[in-house]
Amino acid sequence: MGETAELTVGERTVRLTNPGKVYFPRRGFTKLDVARYYLAVGDGILRALRDRPTMLERYPDGVEGESFFQKRAPKNLPEWIPTGRISFPSGRHADEICPTEAAAVVWAANLGCLTFHPWPVRRQDTDHPDELRIDLDPQPGTGYEDAVWAAGELRPVLEGLGLRGWPKTSGGRGLHVFVPIEPVWTFTQVRRAAIAIARELERRAPRRITTAWWKEERGEKVFVDYNQTARDRTIASAYSVRPRADAPVSAPLRWEEVPDARPEDFDLATMPVRFRELGDVHADMEGQPCRLEAALELAERDEREHGLGDLPYPPEHPKVKGEPKRVQPSRAKK
Repeated sequence: MGETAELTVGERTVRLTNPGKVYFPRRGFTKLDVARYYLAVGDGILRALRDRPTMLERYPDGVEGESFFQKRAPKNLPEWIPTGRISFPSGRHADEICPTEAAAVVWAANLGCLTFHPWPVRRQDTDHPDELRIDLDPQPGTGYEDAVWAAGELRPVLEGLGLRGWPKTSGGRGLHVFVPIEPVWTFTQVRRAAIAIARELERRAPRRITTAWWKEERGEKVFVDYNQTARDRTIASAYSVRPRADAPVSAPLRWEEVPDARPEDFDLATMPVRFRELGDVHADMEGQPCRLEAALELAERDEREHGLGDLPYPPEHPKVKGEPKRVQPSRAKK
């Protein structure tokens, strides 16, 4: 194979360097295969990324080489790819790429980007999320089947609060459920709603679900990672390729598929076939935004009646008023 290749993506021509470089040795997938994959699912991943400030997870030498997360837009960014300025909890800011066409995704794939990590906001308003994202994370001693079970319990919790969730595989052992919302609440409010949802799920299934931030307290349960809604926390987008040996992808699912679908069903080779047959099964998601009043009322009731206030933030966040001590329990006891 030659040293360069060109792909036509919409009205753009995207040039690939070293297209034959092997990115997934076990499967033999190359950089060109990754780029062609993103071209095949272009409408789907663009729906997930459109106008969102996006961090790039890059593997320029493939999954067995070194990798890094790129928050700031690359210096060689084409003029046709816009950026959005986001503010970190530290007060610093960065300009991140905001794809508005599929060609931007293929262009990033040429840089070795496998996984796209979009913020839950649009570049026009980076302080008000339009997605509440729930990460069902199986802990040691549990597995994907436990996350599937938890998702089945989560669905009626959401519906009872007037919310509709859209599930997808993480590409690993867990499941993600995204809830589109009106962009009128702050990150703090959205996180508060996520905590209330997680606590209600935990109440219904305390032996299998946990909201414990500290790993030593979680046990063999599924952790509902409420901090994925904190500012500067992101989740791999739908259709993103994950950096694992068999080249799995994060696959959007319909609820009726969740019980039987398995992460290994969706990879660089199989997802284009599924997409060609079914299209983007989450295509209607952003057209059905929900409101958080009921979830926030639940949070207020938890605090008023049960004394359940805030939970710890991630370690890189500044201390927040009302937050519990950010100390590992076993150390605190000492």
